[in-house]
Amino acid sequence: MRTTQSDLQKMRDAGEKIAILTCYDASFAALLEDAGVDVLLVGDSLGNVFQGEETTLPVTLDDMIYHTRCVARGSRQAFIMTDMPFGTSQVSPEDTFEHAAELMAAGANMVKIEGGSLMAPTVEFLIRRGIPVCAHIGLTPQSVNQLGGYTVQGRTGPQAKLLLDDAVALEKAGAGMLLMEVVPAALAARITRRLSIPTVGIGAGPDCSAQVLVLYDMLGIYSGKKARFMKNFMVDANGLRDGVERYVKAVKAGEFPAPEHAF
Repeated sequence: MRTTQSDLQKMRDAGEKIAILTCYDASFAALLEDAGVDVLLVGDSLGNVFQGEETTLPVTLDDMIYHTRCVARGSRQAFIMTDMPFGTSQVSPEDTFEHAAELMAAGANMVKIEGGSLMAPTVEFLIRRGIPVCAHIGLTPQSVNQLGGYTVQGRTGPQAKLLLDDAVALEKAGAGMLLMEVVPAALAARITRRLSIPTVGIGAGPDCSAQVLVLYDMLGIYSGKKARFMKNFMVDANGLRDGVERYVKAVKAGEFPAPEHAF
C-alpha cells in the first residue's frame, strides 16, 4: 500500500524523521523504496543532473510528466512528490490546476510549488480541488536569476520574518508540507516549531521533520561545486543499496544533517 499524506503527518506528529530523495526513473524508484526511503521527489533538478542544464529553468511540464510516470511504474509504496516546473505555477490558479492535474494523472501524490505567500491563493485553489501541495521557500532555484545566485536566504531579521510569514501563510492556505532550502538552521527550527505540518529541509539544519537530498549528490556524483549541505553516503558503502540505507538511517537517527552541513 502506498504511503499517504496522512501517514507522513502521523510520522511528523510522532517525531519520526522522514527520509526523502530525488528520483527520476523506475529502477532507482524500486531500489530507493526498498532501502527505506519514504518519499520520492521527482525534482526539476533533473534539468541539472539528468539533462546537463545549468539551471532548472529549461525543464518542461512534459519532462516532469515523463519522469513521474517512470518513478510511479517503479515504485509501489513510497509517496511520490513532483515539482511543478518553471512557468507552470507562476500563472493563473486555473492554469496551474490544469498543469498540476496532469502531474497527478501521471502518478504524483503531491505537487511541489516554489514561492512564498504570493503563491498562497494558488495553493488554496489547488487544495480545494483535491491536489495536495508542498510549498517551497528559502532558496527557490526557479528564481535564481532574481535571487542573484544560489545563496543562503533568511540571514537578516527582516528576511527571516518574511520567510516565517510566508510559511504561516502557506500552511493557512492548505499546504500539506513545507520545504525550506538553504536557510539558517535556527530559522528552520523556529518555522518547524511554528507549523503543524511536516517541514522538509535541504541545507536547513537538523530540526526539520524531513530531510531531502538530490540522489546524485547522495551518491557522490556532483554536477557542479559541492555545496555545504551535501554528503556522499557511498563512502565505505557496500553498493548502492547500502549507501541509500546509510542515508535513511542517518536521517531517521537525526545524525544527518550534522552541524557541518548547516548554515
